[in-house]
Amino acid sequence: HHPGNAHRPFQPRMEALETHDDEALLAAWREGRTGVPIVDAAMRQLRARGWMHNRARLVVGSFLTKNLHLDYRHGEAHFMRYLLCGDAAQNNGNWQWIASVGVDPAPAFRRMFNPVRQQERFDPDGEYVRRWVPELRDVPDALLAEPWRMTEIDQQLAGCVIGEDYPAPVVDHKRERERALERYRAV
Repeated sequence: HHPGNAHRPFQPRMEALETHDDEALLAAWREGRTGVPIVDAAMRQLRARGWMHNRARLVVGSFLTKNLHLDYRHGEAHFMRYLLCGDAAQNNGNWQWIASVGVDPAPAFRRMFNPVRQQERFDPDGEYVRRWVPELRDVPDALLAEPWRMTEIDQQLAGCVIGEDYPAPVVDHKRERERALERYRAV
């Protein structure tokens, strides 16, 4: 029995894990405006429907904790606010798992989901992203997971200017993955 898990990581050493307090990044994540289509689609679905598929939960949890470097408890609280199926113990365990601070000792790098690859693998036709991020509906399939790669002409043809109609990515996954590995190695 571990009642303290509700308020702190199961692994005591993980209390020392460096996290950031960045309200702008947290708000972008909560509102589905990170500039990362699969993350934004999932977060918008959560707010609208009170649910998202487990794969989407893994992607947004990894993004929050490993790309934005925010404390998992922000995600845990946000999910409890919106999930229709929210269960405090299950939600806490899931968030500790994806943040690599819970009972499962698998290394953090195994839970660093690349959102572009996840979208290409689990939403190859773009149906999910286009449903929840309609501003990307006319982006070509080949660029939908990475709309920031569109040329100026591509953006005009798609009716979606990055930075105006849809945000540019708030972080660079590759760079933040390396920073996350450094943070986890430090504890």
